Amino acid sequence: MLPMNHPLRYLVAGCGYVGLRLAVRLLALGPVIALTRGAATAAALAARGLDTERWDLDAPDAPPPPSLARPAVFYYLIPPPAQGTTDPRLARALNALAVPPARFVYISTTGVYGDTGGAVVDEDSPLNPTTERAQRRADAEQQVRTWCKAGGVPWTILRVPGIYGPGRLPLERLRRGEPVIRHAEAGYSSRIHADDLAEACVLAGTLPTAAGRVYNVTDGNTATMTEYFERVAALAGLPAPPLVSRAEAHRLLSPGLMSFLDESRRIDSSRIRRELGFAPLYADLRLGILSSLS
Repeated sequence: MLPMNHPLRYLVAGCGYVGLRLAVRLLALGPVIALTRGAATAAALAARGLDTERWDLDAPDAPPPPSLARPAVFYYLIPPPAQGTTDPRLARALNALAVPPARFVYISTTGVYGDTGGAVVDEDSPLNPTTERAQRRADAEQQVRTWCKAGGVPWTILRVPGIYGPGRLPLERLRRGEPVIRHAEAGYSSRIHADDLAEACVLAGTLPTAAGRVYNVTDGNTATMTEYFERVAALAGLPAPPLVSRAEAHRLLSPGLMSFLDESRRIDSSRIRRELGFAPLYADLRLGILSSLS
């Protein structure tokens, strides 16, 4: 554990699939503390050379970790609860910060734009979250803006689409032969490889130009979920998924999955490339899938 008098540069709250990748990258730039809830995860993070502190935001009476009393760039990747339209976890986290962070970086979702019928959206497009999942994220974004404005804290918000990478491909669904919506009815969607997202997070927390800005983070490809599943199947040597109508999909697929499939939007992510020089390693979706398979 870093001593309290040691300068701390980065705090990463939520060191899961993306947070771990981010924390490891930040180690090359300065001292990092990874905040996580479970003992097993903390041990795994420590095995990767990360200093860790445990923090359970579902336990309101739990004392905040010592690192919150030290100024640092604060990355917040903890998801909201699974129910409701607000994010009480984030509210507890913000209230627990004893010292204003050098910057607050919040990882949100492109779901806050809602269904645009396939129209292009950028960071200035109006928010229209139609699912509770997206409403929780929109609430969190507003919490971050309000809290940071009151405390004079620089903030950056990243809006992220579907994340894929090693262990995060729909291989089991393909093996089970789950159907996808036929091409004529399939909506547009976007993706980002986990490694590219971690790199975007580094840029968001370290470049002065990112302060006070919202960025969409995608690989630049706009393909339907159907096209994505078919590409994964072909590259993995699996049978192509059966195609069904949207009406049949509502009958055959889970409501949770359909809540994603029923939204269609094309995400413009040129701002982060233009302002921060973001250049995704896996702009070619084929290369990203192949890397994830290997």
